[in-house]
Amino acid sequence: MKRKVFDLRQWARVRRCTESVLRVPGHVIVDLAIHEVTGPKDVPFGDQTIRVVDHGYRWVRVHPTGSGEGVPGSALSAMLDEGGQLVQLYVDLHGGEGLTDAGLPWHDDLYLDVIANWVVDERGHGQVTEAHIIDREDLDDAVRAGLVDAAQAEATWTHAAQVRAELLAGTYPPLAVLRRYLEDPYT
Repeated sequence: MKRKVFDLRQWARVRRCTESVLRVPGHVIVDLAIHEVTGPKDVPFGDQTIRVVDHGYRWVRVHPTGSGEGVPGSALSAMLDEGGQLVQLYVDLHGGEGLTDAGLPWHDDLYLDVIANWVVDERGHGQVTEAHIIDREDLDDAVRAGLVDAAQAEATWTHAAQVRAELLAGTYPPLAVLRRYLEDPYT
């Protein structure tokens, strides 16, 4: 597994940004406001392409705290466009997580991720209507390289399927934290 720290301030694509970090019960929220980029970033999603980075976008990370190293889990990143509308949800599956001394979240990446769209209906209620498990090749490569064993890989697939189902049902726990934060940023 590789350890990743969620800190995009030094991302080469981002020219100018501000980042705030907020601790709430059971989670840390990292809100990255992207003011200026070197160029937009578009990603495939099913049969379409979604823009996930551009001038004025935000990435909000809802990261659990407290499980520590070696405990499987997941963390949610939400990409919002310049109008504040959710355009994509991205879930990192991990084999442990925590916080750096600077208070930024880290996780031991298990390579599979789950991406989901967010659709707002005519009443203004949002929900996930489509979700995909991605990066199968990355997990397969990690197994071949001995970074993840077969049992971990199987457990990761099971966890990914569970996260996907929870996203589609609207029951994925970090979604409630994200909604609360976007409605009232714990000010």
